[in-house]
Amino acid sequence: MKRKIKKNKGRGYKFFISFITGLLWGTIIGSLSISILVSYRLDKFYEKIAYLENTIVDKEEKLEKLEKSINNANIVLKDVLVILEYINLSSEQIDQMDSIEIEKTIKEKYSSSLGKGVKELDPDILVQVVDKRILRFNNVDYQLTVNKLVLSDVLKLWIEVSSLEVAS
Repeated sequence: MKRKIKKNKGRGYKFFISFITGLLWGTIIGSLSISILVSYRLDKFYEKIAYLENTIVDKEEKLEKLEKSINNANIVLKDVLVILEYINLSSEQIDQMDSIEIEKTIKEKYSSSLGKGVKELDPDILVQVVDKRILRFNNVDYQLTVNKLVLSDVLKLWIEVSSLEVAS
């Protein structure tokens, strides 16, 4: 009779250890998966916040320039629109944060032209501001090439972005 009791005690102890081990592993795997999902969502929100902050700064600059030139009867440059075309880069290589930074840098180059009369601006000089320029973000060099420029109250730029291979 004592043998049966010992076998049952051994089984109960093994069951208890297995249950606790499974509970711990489940907790660890569950917390890891939740943290991975939350960090992914936080990254996406961070990108969106950076884009929206860039948009706010851009709109504030435009508003200041337009308020200064409101008394002019000429057509003034109100906005800069940048269209990026990636050359020789796969969709995995295109970094959203780098795209935002490239666009922000280009718009900063043209911010001094906002509020000026369209007749005062020289399209050749506007092209040369960013044409053949090399930008570096996160140890990646990008070369910009202006394909097309349309100058009206909105300056539209079609810019090719290609990655440069750097030999270390």
